[in-house]
Amino acid sequence: MQKLKYLLDESEIPTHWYNVVADLPNPPAPTLGPDGNPISPDALSAIFPDDIIEQEVSSKRWIDIPAPIRQAYALYRPSPLYRARRLEELLGTPARIYYKYEGVSPTGSHKSNSALAQAYFNKKAGIKKVTTETGAGQWGSAIAHAGSYFGLKVKVYMVKVSYEQKPFRKSLMHTWGAEVIPSPSDQTAAGRQILDQDPKSPGSLGIAISEAVEEAAQNADTSYTLGSVLNHVLLHQSVIGLEAKKQFALAGDFPNAIYAPCGGGSNFGGVTFPFLEDKLEGKDLRLVAVEPTSCPTLTKGAYAYDFGDTAGLTPLMLMYTLGHDFVPPSIHAGGLRYHGDSPLVSQLHHEGLVEARAVGNVSTFEAGVAFAKAEGIVPAPESCHAIRALIDDAIECKSSKEPQCLFMNLSGHGHFDMAAYDLHFSGQLQNHHLPQAEIDKALANLPKT
Repeated sequence: MQKLKYLLDESEIPTHWYNVVADLPNPPAPTLGPDGNPISPDALSAIFPDDIIEQEVSSKRWIDIPAPIRQAYALYRPSPLYRARRLEELLGTPARIYYKYEGVSPTGSHKSNSALAQAYFNKKAGIKKVTTETGAGQWGSAIAHAGSYFGLKVKVYMVKVSYEQKPFRKSLMHTWGAEVIPSPSDQTAAGRQILDQDPKSPGSLGIAISEAVEEAAQNADTSYTLGSVLNHVLLHQSVIGLEAKKQFALAGDFPNAIYAPCGGGSNFGGVTFPFLEDKLEGKDLRLVAVEPTSCPTLTKGAYAYDFGDTAGLTPLMLMYTLGHDFVPPSIHAGGLRYHGDSPLVSQLHHEGLVEARAVGNVSTFEAGVAFAKAEGIVPAPESCHAIRALIDDAIECKSSKEPQCLFMNLSGHGHFDMAAYDLHFSGQLQNHHLPQAEIDKALANLPKT
């Protein structure tokens, strides 16, 4: 019988997170305040506990994972690595295809890797409540569960279009005790300002971040939690790639290319960063970030300092951005509707160590359906982007007769996204190719530094 999955024992859950900052060819650019000067870590204390701030600015290569977090990880980690033999057969490709499946977490996605860590550090600091934003609802679900696990109140500002498209994600958050508010809302000054400008605004992750940050900053017993973009989030997600390296050793194989969807960068950074050392040492390895054509941050954005939110409440970060007031089309891959990207992912892309590719909405669902038919798992719309790029390259391997090893992170299942699949089956989904004029308009409002 052909081997399909490579499993690790619970004892092999990573004991340390890997911090890519230690191995970057160049140091990260400083984070700036509104005056254009670098900020001190103390400036983050209004919304983050000390442990999180320390991780955010650390350059240590390895950072201990506390025992209570490893115990929480044991609910679902280590996650399995699969050899996609049926997909290989379907495509008729000589490529060897692997995927790591993060949908085994209680919340159905990779987001729990950071949610459990952030909830623990906030509880340790005496925080009573956390606020956050969520797009499609994977992060909101993860922090709702993590808050329940560690005993924290959770308030989630959910992007309004996803709040309406994905009601069962909202139900999931409610099950774990979270309060869920459609964003933009009338509960914050940032939300009211957006509604004054556009009462029918579909919302965006940038707007929801503004609302969650505003509430956290105004209440001493409340912290803000973020599901992507910042260094500490990508640090927590490194457990994905660390496990994958052990699993490839079990398989006696090693990837030539790694694919992951990229919105803010947590999924992509989590699976690829532990492999960066191999690439820097000369391994034949491509790291491919896949994003939607409707929100082409890495492929068409500017590499510039910008706010992480719409209202300009966050510090300025050097990243690829489409402009902080950019509102993407209402695609179903809500986790990829973010105007910016992780500064670390952006730096690696800017320096040529990371590739970026944009794929269309319809073709991603076609890829997701093909994957589900071959492998049995219905992927989240975000994950379908990585599947699309991997399938395209596997077909290219068929033409070139190159037996490449292609690996992707399947960030979560699509069980709460079947309405989007139904729209695909009925032919109602559309591709969104963002006109350059819209990009130029949004970029015109970048802050001056």
